[in-house]
Amino acid sequence: MNDLLPRLERWNEEDKYQEIIDAIEALPEGELNFTLISALARAYNNLAIDVMPPEDRPLYQRALDLLLPLEDQLEAAVKEDPDAAHTWNFRVAYAYYYLNQESLALPYFEKALKGRPGDEDTLEFIDRCQQGLTLPLNVRPFRARTQEAWTAFLAGEGELRALMDQEDREAVGRELVDLCSELLAPAFSNPAFELGHNGEKYELILVPEGDRTRLFQLAYFQKHAPRELLDRWNILVGRTRARGFGLRMNGQDITEADVQVWAEKTPDSGVGLRMYCEKLAPLWREDQNQVYNIIYILLDQSLGELAAMRYVDYLDILKAPADGPSMTLDKLADYVAAEVDPEGWPQANDPELAGQRYTAYEGKPSEQEDWPLRADVYVGVTCCVPLLNGYFQQDDRCMDRLHRDGVVPGFFYYPLDGVERKEILDLRDQLEQAITARCGEGIVTFTGGATGTSLGYLDFIAWDLRTLLDAAVEVFAGAPVAWAAFHSFRFNVTGISLKQEEEE
Repeated sequence: MNDLLPRLERWNEEDKYQEIIDAIEALPEGELNFTLISALARAYNNLAIDVMPPEDRPLYQRALDLLLPLEDQLEAAVKEDPDAAHTWNFRVAYAYYYLNQESLALPYFEKALKGRPGDEDTLEFIDRCQQGLTLPLNVRPFRARTQEAWTAFLAGEGELRALMDQEDREAVGRELVDLCSELLAPAFSNPAFELGHNGEKYELILVPEGDRTRLFQLAYFQKHAPRELLDRWNILVGRTRARGFGLRMNGQDITEADVQVWAEKTPDSGVGLRMYCEKLAPLWREDQNQVYNIIYILLDQSLGELAAMRYVDYLDILKAPADGPSMTLDKLADYVAAEVDPEGWPQANDPELAGQRYTAYEGKPSEQEDWPLRADVYVGVTCCVPLLNGYFQQDDRCMDRLHRDGVVPGFFYYPLDGVERKEILDLRDQLEQAITARCGEGIVTFTGGATGTSLGYLDFIAWDLRTLLDAAVEVFAGAPVAWAAFHSFRFNVTGISLKQEEEE
């Protein structure tokens, strides 16, 4: 052991990272300590630098898997080696950074700097993180990732179909999931999908998992599927309706007909649901989360996953039946079609239309002198409420997930000085149309906008941010506004100027 650490340092200086990995991983588990495991993680981080994305991701993830369990030992390690406070935090941050998770990397880099004040490398990475969160142009855009993923899927779908044709699907299930995940990896850091066959074609079902922001992403990906693939495959977004669907639990079948529903209409053609299932009452007392999972599965099969996302504004599970008229879950689709949204129901499971349910909102403008962006808003509209919620709650989880895939939700903002009140909406529409025309196909999806006492806001999801911003600069240059800027849907970053006010 005494001569191993110097050898590891020498190999690291000579860029012999695989030798480091082989030497440490050959040791008995009982001989591995904080220092060796941390050195092993460093080797994986360094080895990944020479690997092209997305093949580098497992190496950075391996480094994190080694480092994060060591956190409980960090305090003791620092007592033996004070510099461990820097090295451990830096290595964690480094892995997160190259996994395109700057928001997770930044606090670890800041802790690393405390462990080694003034360290130039750490300061540089902190600056990179802040720049990347403010203006994420260094992440490969989802538009390009989509093209790469479909190219990979075309090349590998024959092998995928061969596995799906196996009589014993369970025997190849893991291999099937791994292969499909690999084919989708260029576009998605964490793909969620199901595979099937409808008797005529193979089916790839991209699952939004109740995430409205993911729905926009999946609809975009589906729309750009190669035509030659569609002769053999249906590319679907969301689980489709399956009448008569049931689950078997604890020796009994649970179907839609076993679930009672009390429904009420909500604003914007939505529905609120209270549900009760006698067969699930014993499980409710033991595991409420599992009951919710079962109910959501049945609901998705009853309405279709996208329709459930589109229409269901709230869902409560009851301990006992409620008063008043009810229906069984298998009748809910008829209720929505007849009473809630007769015009929209036929397209309820169309992914593009499901993402176009707009919600109007009002706000009370801030009376503070130095108010944050969007605090002046008094009225707005959006088809992606989670982005607004995350922004105002300073919750970046949704943004982090999209960021890893090269998707950038954000907004343009500009002053309304000199714009007549009746012309505010027209101006926003004109900006949207002009930017869309300048960008071309597949660059941006606009999701709404807002009007403030001082500023106007135009919201979007960018599939190729650089191309979008280039187009926006040209459009705003000729627009009747004094200045304009871009801001991502992260609360704690700054805006980026697109047009500066002319000096008199």
